[in-house]
Amino acid sequence: MKKVFGILFVYCLFFNSSFAQKFGYVDTDYILNQMPEYQEAQAEIETLSKGWEEEIKKMYKELQAKEAELQAEEVLLTKEMRDERRLEINKKWDEVKEYQKQVFGFEGLFFLKKIELIKPVQDRVFDGVERVAKTYRLQIVFDKSGDLIMIYTDPIHDYTDYVLEELELGDENDVIK
Repeated sequence: MKKVFGILFVYCLFFNSSFAQKFGYVDTDYILNQMPEYQEAQAEIETLSKGWEEEIKKMYKELQAKEAELQAEEVLLTKEMRDERRLEINKKWDEVKEYQKQVFGFEGLFFLKKIELIKPVQDRVFDGVERVAKTYRLQIVFDKSGDLIMIYTDPIHDYTDYVLEELELGDENDVIK
């Protein structure tokens, strides 16, 4: 019986040491927020977004004013004139909605600009994560800030500081534990 346990113990020891996967996690949101280029990109995206929103609001207000003007003059217009102006206003509404879709819709200008500005920063973080993973021989690296829910994390597996150090963003007074 002891021999069976001994063989089983050696097998488990061998299995765990040769097939065990080393893992860690990082907090990419935290890392990104430490990067000045990310903050600059976010600020530029916010500025563009507000500009487009204001432009679209202005277009909506102009159309609402045209509708109010039509209602005020409606009694003075012939049916053909009313229909013509209503058709013109409806056409403008469609144009504004189409423009809004081109800017804020799926794969619109806002989406494309966000990718253009944020992707290089994210790529830099992912390259840093990859270098840290190779340095510490990690087979799996989780992103703590993503959709993956981590109910408990042992800080010993947190490699966020290593990635910050790899990206030369770490605090020189902060000692990696």
